[in-house]
Amino acid sequence: MSSAPNHGAVNVADTGLSTKPVSAVSIAGHAKQVFSHVRIENLVAGLSGGVVSTLVLHPLDLVKIRFAVSDGLDFRPKYSGILHCMKSVWLQEGLKGLYQGVTPNVWGAGASWGLYFLLYVFFSYSYNAIKGYAKEGRQTDLSATEHLVSAAGAGMLTLTLTNPIWVTKTRLVLQYNADPTSKQYKGMIDALVKIYRYEGVSGLYKGYVPGLFGTSHGALQFMAYEELKRDYNKYKKVPSDAKLNALEYITMAALSKIFAVATTYPYQVVRARLQDQHNKYNGVMDVIRRTWREKSIRLKLNSRRSGRANVLM
Repeated sequence: MSSAPNHGAVNVADTGLSTKPVSAVSIAGHAKQVFSHVRIENLVAGLSGGVVSTLVLHPLDLVKIRFAVSDGLDFRPKYSGILHCMKSVWLQEGLKGLYQGVTPNVWGAGASWGLYFLLYVFFSYSYNAIKGYAKEGRQTDLSATEHLVSAAGAGMLTLTLTNPIWVTKTRLVLQYNADPTSKQYKGMIDALVKIYRYEGVSGLYKGYVPGLFGTSHGALQFMAYEELKRDYNKYKKVPSDAKLNALEYITMAALSKIFAVATTYPYQVVRARLQDQHNKYNGVMDVIRRTWREKSIRLKLNSRRSGRANVLM
């Protein structure tokens, strides 16, 4: 039965009330808009960037991890600095030694950055679509906090999928013996199998909790990058989404990376120590407590040695 015509109908738009649609079709339209921005190019860009940078910089990553777990134990090599560490590894094992653990690092970096870029774009546009839906279709630039939340969500999902790869990388990097026959792990797959066999799933997810804090590294980097880019374009009086040239992109990326590393570096020490096969810790707080105590003892010993040297001089 047809309804009677409503001659006294009021145009909702004239009342100033919200006219945002609430139908399933409208919601589907917003979802389609979000997914239209998620492209394979984001995955490929992140993956290729992660792989190339890892292949070039892996020796420095090896040095960073070895310094992070340095606790004065007798079996660990002693290094006086970055160059001394690289030289020592080169003399003992050659180029192969400097690239120990590169396979899981390439896999991990490629997968992580590929997924991170893909998920970050997805979360960002999802956030904007929700804002647009709530504000009658009007979409605006995301705030710094919204960029931070989008990047953090992408980081948490990425870490959950890739943490086992990072554990194997750390284990391979911390094999100090130059003799291949005496090494605990023969490669990435062997490490994954042995860790699962002897330590279970928990072994593959060692360092996961500090790693979750570490997702703030990428979140802070992306937030800083987006804010720098937006402010820079505002200074140039161009649209906020205007493209930068190659030098400008590199500068923005470098500055945002420095900011993120300086803010979150301690978590990397905690994570590396939890994943280290040579030492056992009872969780994050145990790592922090023992590391603090160990560094305090070293500082006291160094100050005593300096005092003796000053007396002799």
